[in-house]
Amino acid sequence: MTDFINFKSLKRPPKPNTCLVAPDNHCLAAEPDFAPPELAMTGRGLFSKFSEIVASERSFGRIETDAEALRIKLVATTGLMRFKDDLDIEIIPLDEGRATFAIYSRSRVGYSDMGANRKRVGKLIERVTAN
Repeated sequence: MTDFINFKSLKRPPKPNTCLVAPDNHCLAAEPDFAPPELAMTGRGLFSKFSEIVASERSFGRIETDAEALRIKLVATTGLMRFKDDLDIEIIPLDEGRATFAIYSRSRVGYSDMGANRKRVGKLIERVTAN
């Protein structure tokens, strides 16, 4: 079983090389950069959509999933410098066939990532919300 991060107790480092997206009050020890949208699909449906997206992306590797826990963990490789970044995704089922998610993307090395994690998360959100 994979060690997925615990979003409730997540503490971010002081370095600006992370991006955290989470609904209000989902992370008790960290401030998200912004809140994710709520989507008109079940938690399982959203998990499937995220799984398809990350499997189709060439820069994502070492993808680990837990369909029961609705969790995805992967390693992203940056284009030019080939740095390895870690991503965790948690699907959060809501009521009435709706769901949302939390994503934490962070660099393994360095101080600044020049916005790479935020851009990556933004592109993931664009793809998952596209019709």
